[in-house]
Amino acid sequence: MEKLEKVIVENGITYVLGADNLYYPDLRLPKGTDYPIGKFGYMRCEHLKKFKHGYYMELLLDGKLNEYLHDVDEECHEMLDRIVEQMKKKQGLTEKLKAENQMLWVRKIKTFGFVVKSKLRRNPNFLL
Repeated sequence: MEKLEKVIVENGITYVLGADNLYYPDLRLPKGTDYPIGKFGYMRCEHLKKFKHGYYMELLLDGKLNEYLHDVDEECHEMLDRIVEQMKKKQGLTEKLKAENQMLWVRKIKTFGFVVKSKLRRNPNFLL
């Protein structure tokens, strides 16, 4: 039995020998696209895998999935902050209230964040 090489390059693609003696393409993220992904990014990833598998595979194979999920996560956090600010204005939460009654102010802010996050969790299409 001949010994197989651990790494081969064929047609410009690097293949690595697996434990089962089969060669697998060495797929890695392109340099400079290894972005951190947060909770909303992972939620979007799961949604894509489940309901939009073709689009998920396209992003994955093009090496754009990580960047896309990072962008979605950042947009969701910005939207969360914006909606909480709108709710603060609507409810009349001011710096004066914060100085006078911090516990009430913190409780209301946490409630706003919880409400917005639960809406995002229930509707992953909102994460587009």
